Amino acid sequence: MLYDLIIIGTGAAGLASAVYAGRYKIKTLVVGKEFGGETSTAWTIWNYPGIKEIDGFELMTKMKEQAQSHGAEIIEGNVVKVQKMGHCFSVFTEDGKEFQSKVLILALGTERRKLGLPNEKDLTSKGVHYCITCDGPLYSGRTIAVVGGGDASVKGVNLAGQYAQKIYLITREKELHAEPVNYELMQKLGNKVEVIYDTVVSEMVPKQGAPGLEKILLNTGGKIGELKVDGLFVEIGALPNVELAKSLGVELDEKGYIKVDNMMQTNIDGVFAAGDTTNHFGAFKQDITAAATGAVAATSAFRDLGLHGGEVCEVHAKPVVKNG
Repeated sequence: MLYDLIIIGTGAAGLASAVYAGRYKIKTLVVGKEFGGETSTAWTIWNYPGIKEIDGFELMTKMKEQAQSHGAEIIEGNVVKVQKMGHCFSVFTEDGKEFQSKVLILALGTERRKLGLPNEKDLTSKGVHYCITCDGPLYSGRTIAVVGGGDASVKGVNLAGQYAQKIYLITREKELHAEPVNYELMQKLGNKVEVIYDTVVSEMVPKQGAPGLEKILLNTGGKIGELKVDGLFVEIGALPNVELAKSLGVELDEKGYIKVDNMMQTNIDGVFAAGDTTNHFGAFKQDITAAATGAVAATSAFRDLGLHGGEVCEVHAKPVVKNG
């Protein structure tokens, strides 16, 4: 099926793009593997304008409903391949479906960073986790460690404080870098939280004869110690998902993000990008900035369709039959 616009990604950037595209009366398909992206797994959000307090999944649900009310079609699917076919694009999903569009918005989001330690892969979801919202309740009344020193890790500690009996926050820095309101909330947890500074996790030790995490080894200035925990949560940032963009020849910046101009245009005609897969606002990545870039990308896509929308995709062009 041919669409005017396909948006890959169902996070704040993708859904905001869909809202604006719908308002522009663009025939739009939104396709993504994980509804809501990182925001859907977030705890309570207090800083989205116009909404005093809202759960991350609920905010994404409202965006989805708004986009659908303006005519956007939204489906679940893991996009594994994108091809430029003349003036148009073909999008292929893991389950064998194919869709075409005249323009494309990449709102691919990011993937959580890993520590890169031995046993990490084997212990993932068996004692090692990357989403406290998702897996924190598994550790009710137990002891956990959180790795990271930024706002995300502190927010994670605050959420885990509802479940865990004891929380160790491990950071390689000499101080934490969190929003004051989140830091103050963490302080209210009192002795439940212990911050370990100038320290990195050097090893994850699995249980013997049973799945799970036995303990972690810590390196503090070259001195190795151990800490027995039931679970470890890694909150050290994320890497942009850019493989699909690279397959189209989209240019990346020096930090590996999709390079865009002020109107979210990439170096490939008809391809725009939005959200955390770009570095448009630098390290400041919030739902409001993702939504803003999504709105701009949809506006640029609308303008591009005005220039090139009448051109026929080769895949839909009728073959010329010569007489004789």
